[in-house]
Amino acid sequence: MALSRLFQVPVGWLLGVEEEPEPQSVDFSPEQLKLLEEILGRYQRTEPEELSEGQRKQVEELVGQSTKKRRWWPWAAAGLAALMIAVGGVTLFQRLDQMDRRYYELANSVGNVTSSVNRQIGSITDRVEEVLKAQNDLTADYGTQLRSADLAANTVAFSLRVVPKTYTPGMSVVFLADNGEETLEFPAQEEESGAFTGEATCPLTDVIALSAVFIAGDTRQTQLLDQYENLYQNSFPSVGIRYLEFALMTLPQSLEGTVEIPESFGLVVEENSSEASKVNNTVGRSWVKTVRMGLFQNQKLVAWMERCEKPESWDAEEGGRCFRLDPQEVELEEGDTLCFAAQVTDQYGRSFMVVSYPDLHVVDGEWSTGGSYSSDPADWDFTL
Repeated sequence: MALSRLFQVPVGWLLGVEEEPEPQSVDFSPEQLKLLEEILGRYQRTEPEELSEGQRKQVEELVGQSTKKRRWWPWAAAGLAALMIAVGGVTLFQRLDQMDRRYYELANSVGNVTSSVNRQIGSITDRVEEVLKAQNDLTADYGTQLRSADLAANTVAFSLRVVPKTYTPGMSVVFLADNGEETLEFPAQEEESGAFTGEATCPLTDVIALSAVFIAGDTRQTQLLDQYENLYQNSFPSVGIRYLEFALMTLPQSLEGTVEIPESFGLVVEENSSEASKVNNTVGRSWVKTVRMGLFQNQKLVAWMERCEKPESWDAEEGGRCFRLDPQEVELEEGDTLCFAAQVTDQYGRSFMVVSYPDLHVVDGEWSTGGSYSSDPADWDFTL
């Protein structure tokens, strides 16, 4: 205590156990500093145990509190920051999820509105068409029926019946059959009921339009009755080409100049009977009589494939015809198509083309698929 009063410093500072948060600056003369060091050193060497038990306990508690504060508060702050970040992240994700749900709900609502509007527009359009058709319709009743087909002659016959909406004495009716190549005219017979009936036979094609022409004096009015589609192509058997799926896919993706087509094998099979025969037995049946297959560039023959035995590794269908192509070199340019195709002829001498997919189509110098090909052999060049 005497030293504390003499040098005007705390007792704890002399003992070396008390930390002062903000020590005040004390100016000592050189003699005082020297005297202080000697007295403090002597005091610490000779009397280290003069602190009472209570003083020691108090000093330890103070030191422990200081240590604990320095040890735990950074961790507590870090934990609090992490907790705040986690809570903020969860809140952010919840808001994003809510925004996503609202977006999808809005998109769904817009889609429903669009669909509803389209249905309404479609319904209005249909009603307008029905009204216009009713106003312009010349018939009170009509009907058409596919009666028979002669696949050997490649013809088809229809029966027709029509009742005019407005009948005048002396009125006559003729029926028209337009098959896309020519329009044929057939007379109609008037019945006691006021209906006009008749028969029409025309070449079998994929589009046949049947009409009635009402003739009253010098006035001729035409009314479309019905239209038949795909009768010709559906009268053929269904034919498929197998095992050539990867023949062209092995070519490099970038195509420039000459490409080499490797040795390839293909199988032509008759898959089932005519679709038209299933729908209407009066059309008749057609089956495969002859097949020839080749490699074609822009629907022009590059090389014929030769008939061969089925490879032993094939689990090929019965009745299939196997063909083999020798390696070929083909010069390709932008826009070219390359495909394997078979010319199939049925028992009536009618023929059609079948293309193996995927094909090859050069687009921007690269390999692509999706070329468009005609099924009519007249559109293909079979000359080498």
